[in-house]
Amino acid sequence: MGDSIYEINTDRCTECIGHYETPTCQKVCPIPNTIIKDPAHTENEEQLWDKFVQLHHADKL
Repeated sequence: MGDSIYEINTDRCTECIGHYETPTCQKVCPIPNTIIKDPAHTENEEQLWDKFVQLHHADKL
């Protein structure tokens, strides 16, 4: 663990929509309830799905 600090890139985060039911970061973080959503970057499920498609299927659009 040490002094490492990880940051989630909001431009690429889909909250694991399209992959998992629960965001993976929340599952693997060893400290419960430390990963919180940034209120400055709130997105609804439709926006997250759109981002997922853009990131993972852009070559087919």
